[in-house]
Amino acid sequence: MDVLVTGATGFIGRRLVPALGAAGHDVTALVRDAAGYDAPPDVHVVEGDLLDPGSFGAALDVDAAYYLVHSMRAGGDFEARDRRAARNFVDAASTAGVERVVYLGGLGEDRDNLSPHLRSPREVERVLASGSYALTTLRAGIIIGSGSASFAPVRQLASRLPVMVTPRWVETKCQPISLYDLVPYLLGVRARPGPARGTY
Repeated sequence: MDVLVTGATGFIGRRLVPALGAAGHDVTALVRDAAGYDAPPDVHVVEGDLLDPGSFGAALDVDAAYYLVHSMRAGGDFEARDRRAARNFVDAASTAGVERVVYLGGLGEDRDNLSPHLRSPREVERVLASGSYALTTLRAGIIIGSGSASFAPVRQLASRLPVMVTPRWVETKCQPISLYDLVPYLLGVRARPGPARGTY
């Protein structure tokens, strides 16, 4: 099966791309800078930017795509950037006839008082759901593994402050997942028979 990975150079994408290849898929990696990407063998690399409509159409000649793009490290306007990238992807993937998209989002319900960093993935999920393809969403909490942006602050706090007094409003529960469990889940939902639409 032909599969596209957006965000191929990110924390999850760097692990997912070789795992898809090992599972027998023909993998295309969408990256902004092909020269700076050390692609695994047999991976087709396409240079493009989801924020630039028309720059990534060559990557969409696939059956399925993984959407792993998040702009949290891109500054204060990351919510607008995430929204724009998702809309550009929806338009292009729907036009190209992509059959299925798998999105890795974050935990939290709309009724919760979500921070911008949790609110943005939920909004991206809604935007992606407007496409003509079947969307499968996995919602993950803190991903534990070397290089995880969300886990690094927790590790740093724990090493410097083994005991910490917090205000009463600090009561958010967390459901972490290991990177080594998450990648098989991402592979598994892609291979899962039956209805592809759903949120897990």
